[in-house]
Amino acid sequence: MEYAAGFVIAVIIALTGVGAGTITAPLLILFLHIPAGVAVGTALAYSAVVKLIVAPVQIFRRQVNYRVLAFMLVGGLPGVVFGSLFFRRVAHHGNWAALYWVLGGIVIFSSSWHIYRYFFPASAGRAPKDRLRWIAGLMFPIGAEVGFSSSGAGALGTVALMGLTSLPATQVVGTDLVFGLGVAVVGSGIHILGGMYDAALLTKMIIGGIGGAIVGSGVAPRVPSRQLRFALSAWLLMLGVEFCLRAAHL
Repeated sequence: MEYAAGFVIAVIIALTGVGAGTITAPLLILFLHIPAGVAVGTALAYSAVVKLIVAPVQIFRRQVNYRVLAFMLVGGLPGVVFGSLFFRRVAHHGNWAALYWVLGGIVIFSSSWHIYRYFFPASAGRAPKDRLRWIAGLMFPIGAEVGFSSSGAGALGTVALMGLTSLPATQVVGTDLVFGLGVAVVGSGIHILGGMYDAALLTKMIIGGIGGAIVGSGVAPRVPSRQLRFALSAWLLMLGVEFCLRAAHL
């Protein structure tokens, strides 16, 4: 089952571009019944591995703006350290309501954003409005979200870059992906050092993910990704609501 989870998640990422962190932790918690503390750490490590495979392609294609990336990391790296340490404190006390609220909120926001963009695609022309100091400040809470819940870098980072910079769409994706890799590596390292992960589960998911990435990349050109992303976003929206309902009853 763990191999299948890694395979399916990698296929979804290859077909739709939806972030690894947004999908992985909810699937592990709701469908594989992995304890929340272990699920978040494992999901973050899996996300780091997936992005480590994809990031070199973005760099090779020159789709990363390193100046913007530097400002993102200035705020994001301290944020992910804070979020990861705060997660360990929550895990020690065993109160998972806050985690469920955060996961549910991020999943609802991410899926709602994709649904909105399905009906209202982004316009091609945008006036330059780079606000890099704002980017650095905003990345701290986004990094904290990643450290605490394993998700947020893709959805929130993309929204921030689209609203506060004049980067073209390809550089928004590439820059945010490398940023996500950086915070995922640091965050997963803290979780692993704290023992909040499952090594056997992670290994199986990575093995399945390699196969899923190959299959997904092969069929992606023949699949209507826009419609598939809409369907996936609608499903994720329901998962986000489920997390919030669970949090309300904890």
